[in-house]
Amino acid sequence: MNFSEVFKLSSQLCRFSPDGKCLASGVQYRLVVRDVNTLQILQLFTCLDQIQHIEWSSDSLFILCAMYKRGIVQVWSLEQPDWHCKIDEGSAGLVASCWSPDGRHILNTTEFHLRITVWSLCTKSVSYIKYPKACQQGIAFTKDGRYMALAERRDCKDYISLFVCSDWQLLRHFDTETQDLAGTEWAPNGCVLAVWDSCLEYKVLLYSLDGRLLSTYCAYEWSLGIKSIAWSPSSQFLAIGSYDEKVRILNHVTWKKITEFEHPANIASPKIIVYKEVEKSPAVEVEKLAFPPTKKMASSLFSTKSKYEIAQVPVSLHHVKPAVDRANPRIGVGMLAFSSDNCFLATRNDNIPNALWIWDVQKMKLFVILEQLCPIQLFQWDPRQSRLAICTGSSRVYLWSPAGCVSVQIPVGGDFQVTSLCWHSSGDSLALLSKDNFCMCYLDKEEEDVK
Repeated sequence: MNFSEVFKLSSQLCRFSPDGKCLASGVQYRLVVRDVNTLQILQLFTCLDQIQHIEWSSDSLFILCAMYKRGIVQVWSLEQPDWHCKIDEGSAGLVASCWSPDGRHILNTTEFHLRITVWSLCTKSVSYIKYPKACQQGIAFTKDGRYMALAERRDCKDYISLFVCSDWQLLRHFDTETQDLAGTEWAPNGCVLAVWDSCLEYKVLLYSLDGRLLSTYCAYEWSLGIKSIAWSPSSQFLAIGSYDEKVRILNHVTWKKITEFEHPANIASPKIIVYKEVEKSPAVEVEKLAFPPTKKMASSLFSTKSKYEIAQVPVSLHHVKPAVDRANPRIGVGMLAFSSDNCFLATRNDNIPNALWIWDVQKMKLFVILEQLCPIQLFQWDPRQSRLAICTGSSRVYLWSPAGCVSVQIPVGGDFQVTSLCWHSSGDSLALLSKDNFCMCYLDKEEEDVK
């Protein structure tokens, strides 16, 4: 495993291009585009203000930079660096901006969610979509890029509008049986749209492409409901994380629950493997101590090494008592993701923040638990295989595969604390992000199976 030097970064704006050839990063008002392999700067663009959002077009030819404070979007071309585009929403303001799947239209959401403006880079035409709902996942595109689902709110009711992305014609418009729609997400095969209610009501609605309600699922009533949702890559399973600290798996045939996964703080079963991260200081031979100590000796005296050990059951996982009198209590399954090969599901229960639960999807049972020293900030699956990268806001990155798990110290100077990460599409490398910097982590071919 090798690491690059550290580069400057603002607001954790670091994105790989879809074709995997370039890496774009934002440094205040500058957009830096680097070659992924050499990290040499290919292009340097200067924006009108501090960049708050960057996004690649699907064909990797254009980069969108949004400056929400000024209501401006700037678009840059890699093929023609002299060409550029500026979109000013004016007094309407700007709260969100994204590409359409064809990479030639930009969707801007104005302040107070009054409308979505669709700008065409080819014809310079403008279209407007009214009544977009202010929610976390209000826009969803099918994986093939043909259709867009938009959550709407009008006359105190929730609606879904389905659009054809090629010409932005309305395909279907229907109301949803939700009190306060919180999000939408297409199945990877683009055949089913999942819609869920706010946390105040447990309700998942599943719609077909023609707007028919296929099924409604409600696990319980009169308690905080859904916190997270994820489709399996095969579209066979829908995982629903809830405030009751459980994950429920629905099947794609009957849309009924086939199993549920619990996240208890106390692990008693001897069949469950728990990898526990432990920190150890290296042993120092007193006779060899010199005064004043050499630089190398001083660093070894105060350095600690981390590794995983298999914990003996019963195990009590670090548990945080949530503040139930405040909004959005830290309780329930807030993070979950399927592996790219559909074999595993990783989950985190927010009131057991140091533990990562990995479930075997084929056997529908718990495979392993990883307990970290610090709360898990983010985890992400390798796009090519069953391998998981984890960061905890420390100067280490953690990797897990069915073969085992490893803790790796990042050998860079200064205080580099990894708070986010993202895989390259090849699965050969990772971008590790701290508050103000990033570096690349390269996994050697012979090291790709974690030992």
